[in-house]
Amino acid sequence: MGLFSRSRPTPLDGVDLVLADLDGVVYAGDSAIPHAVESLTTSRADRPLAYITNNASRRDSVVAAHLTELGLDTQPHEVVTSPQAAVRLLRDRVAVGATILVVGGDGLVFELEKAGYTVTRSADEGPAAVVQGFAPEVGWAQLAEAAYALALPEDEGGIPWIATNTDWTIPQSRGIAPGNGTLVSAVHTAVGRLATVAGKPERPIFDEAVARFGATRPLFIGDRLDTDIAGAQVAGIDSVLVLTGIDRPKHVLAAPIVSRPTYIVGDLRELHEPYPETIVKGDVTTVGSASVRIDGPDVHIVSEGDRPIDLVRAGAAAIWATGRAIYGFRVPERLYADPFHRR
Repeated sequence: MGLFSRSRPTPLDGVDLVLADLDGVVYAGDSAIPHAVESLTTSRADRPLAYITNNASRRDSVVAAHLTELGLDTQPHEVVTSPQAAVRLLRDRVAVGATILVVGGDGLVFELEKAGYTVTRSADEGPAAVVQGFAPEVGWAQLAEAAYALALPEDEGGIPWIATNTDWTIPQSRGIAPGNGTLVSAVHTAVGRLATVAGKPERPIFDEAVARFGATRPLFIGDRLDTDIAGAQVAGIDSVLVLTGIDRPKHVLAAPIVSRPTYIVGDLRELHEPYPETIVKGDVTTVGSASVRIDGPDVHIVSEGDRPIDLVRAGAAAIWATGRAIYGFRVPERLYADPFHRR
């Protein structure tokens, strides 16, 4: 994967399923991100469109209704959630019908009960596992119950602990807020155990989505390198990083090999545009009309070009091709300027 080979004029050519993250890609809080609804609507004219979300606080039907309100006509089965992936993992470890301690909201409770499990909020009820997911109402009391239930390590006879996801942050309309990773970390700090993770960047949530639609050439769109793009790589899926959510150009330039996207776009309109080829001549890397040169530890902008996104693409391709970490370079600030956020 990466920017060094290209066989399609646009990121969507040859794709038989578009999978999109939600927070930071389609919406932030209750509001649609500019150009997302129109671009995704156009993309589904030739292929199915579905959504993958690590947010465990809402049912698939609620997410589908929200998307429909935003202008994306969506059915519940077109939404693949981290609670669904968590249930997939849980079934392999705990018999259906068992009592599960839940830290989280309605979306997680709904999926567990639909699968045949009994839900409790108390460690005193002898749960067979703890399943933890994000919900705005999660507080100290729920985290404490999880810690009480998980006091004994699993290899000493303790119960399993499954987290829907470990995103450190979550985009909201007012800004960036703490995500489920911070809540899981609080329990980890108390008990010294690590949770098994069901959502991105792990495979179960991607495997569920691909299997559900029988896709052979899916494309995943995300806004986070560490969960969205890394997860797509693990699952063997081409990926698009869109710069409307969490990760910014400076993060792209510094991306390790395990979380480099196939495509980089400023917003989702660029899904439908020809994706420029990366051309390397000597020590100069060119994308579109933007060019970057590597000279030892120095990164030089040869030409900014006429599109800021092409400068980011050229800079990323040049730095990635060296195999060296970003801290080994002197990078001009102009290369990671950020005109993309919430365009």
